[in-house]
Amino acid sequence: MRTAATTPERDLSGYLLVFMAGVLWSTVGLGIRLIEDAVVWQILFYRSLAMSVFLYAVIQMRTGRAPLSLIRAMGWPGLIAGAALVAAYSGAIFALQTTSVANAMMLFAAAPLMAALLGRVLLGEHVRRATWIAMLIALCGIAVMVWDKTSGAALKGNIAALGSALGFAVFTVALRRGKSVEMMPAVLLSGLIGTVVMAAICATLGLSLALSPRDAGIASGMGVFQVGAGLILYTLGSRTVPAAELTLLSMAEVVLGPVWVWLFLGETAAASTLAGGAILLLAIAGNALSGARRKVPPPIP
Repeated sequence: MRTAATTPERDLSGYLLVFMAGVLWSTVGLGIRLIEDAVVWQILFYRSLAMSVFLYAVIQMRTGRAPLSLIRAMGWPGLIAGAALVAAYSGAIFALQTTSVANAMMLFAAAPLMAALLGRVLLGEHVRRATWIAMLIALCGIAVMVWDKTSGAALKGNIAALGSALGFAVFTVALRRGKSVEMMPAVLLSGLIGTVVMAAICATLGLSLALSPRDAGIASGMGVFQVGAGLILYTLGSRTVPAAELTLLSMAEVVLGPVWVWLFLGETAAASTLAGGAILLLAIAGNALSGARRKVPPPIP
């Protein structure tokens, strides 16, 4: 007689770790708003430098191996993943400086669907019908969000936010291509690349790397606590949380991001941003939940 396997008891600590990672990531908009004078390239230099030092130490302690050797072992997929993250971070901070935090955060949420599409085109991965439907719904949500923001800085911010989402999608696909299960070396590489590239950009534009203690401290803190610590929590929690539910839990970043700037700085979101964001989040949640329902435990002989 064949009976269905029982579902194993869920590890609530894993869910809490992933949720807390989303909470840390959600404070990026507040951090950007608290910076007084630094521009995107200066912020990214300090954030990348602090993140690199922090992750280098963590990887060294966690693996007992030289972090640079782990980076070399990733090969071209790791290099592409690191470069894509630099593009994603650059687009994200530029977007947060030129459009509302709510608008930017909601557009960042398109990354999982972009990753699914790129995985189909570049890796030949199957895309479920529900995911195609979710992509169409998400496009409608994005259209609603940007409908009244099609000129000036707001338009540039929207394009940068979508570019950031594309960067994260490329990062995800590159990791799949390299069959890498360890995210930290790729993120460390992105920090190293970002530090060098942002220093070069600042030198080219005549921007000083000597920031006020406030701006340098906030930017460095973002590298350690938002990106670095958030990644560690996400990596640890993802060991026991199903992939579909990871998508839902990571949406805490999108939902809470606008809350912090409203709570501490009084920044509100436009009606079109809220309406389009709701449609986009509905598409992502529906896609994740439909995928979870398909995963039926195998029978026991």
